[in-house]
Amino acid sequence: MSEKVFLAGASGVVGTALVPLLVEAGYEVYGTTRHIERTDAIREAGAHAVLVDIFDRETLANAIECIAPTIVVHQLTDLPPGLDPKRMGEATARNARIRTEGTDNLVSAARAAGCQRIVAQSIAWAYAAGPTPYAETQPLDTSAEGGRAITVGGIVALERWVLSLNESGGSGTVLRYGNLYGPGTGRDTAEGASPVHVEAAAWAALLAVQRSTRGVFNIAEDGAQVTSEKAKRELGWNPEMRLRQ
Repeated sequence: MSEKVFLAGASGVVGTALVPLLVEAGYEVYGTTRHIERTDAIREAGAHAVLVDIFDRETLANAIECIAPTIVVHQLTDLPPGLDPKRMGEATARNARIRTEGTDNLVSAARAAGCQRIVAQSIAWAYAAGPTPYAETQPLDTSAEGGRAITVGGIVALERWVLSLNESGGSGTVLRYGNLYGPGTGRDTAEGASPVHVEAAAWAALLAVQRSTRGVFNIAEDGAQVTSEKAKRELGWNPEMRLRQ
């Protein structure tokens, strides 16, 4: 029997790339969305569609209990189409809520259902200023102000919830993605201090699922502001990975 993966955010940009990778690798995928019009696309990609809102704690817990996954993957974000700058201010607060309240709900539901393996999406641009390239051991910018403080606060909460599994015999993995580009991201070419193609990001999630490697990993292209040597070494990841290998 294939392992069951509960993929929160299956209709997002990384989730859309990740579903076919998981299915091809032999996993039985249950992909969530809160938009009923996106359920057909999830099914067409070979996964079971689960219509649920991350903030509906009871319904989420019931869904995970019924599915009984061995692995939960957290790829949830709430960003405007094309990363519209006029709407990013509101998106910052929404994303922070997903990372705080939403991650709390997801981890709590997974634990209640007996699932002790979680892989979650984080970001690679939350480090405090210091020598570059940033490694995973360097501190996050917890003294940030304004909108950045909201973003970093959400990341700190998300990572704390996920990594807490490692303290109780489980497996919590955090993938700090760089600046995504490629299909669905609003960017066709590499941009930002630490770019990474969305399909390479999806591959990192698949490898983390397969290897059950605990801890934090930067996921970005060579020459970025962060170093991804740990992901290359421990996950077998490289930034050239795409859906069609």
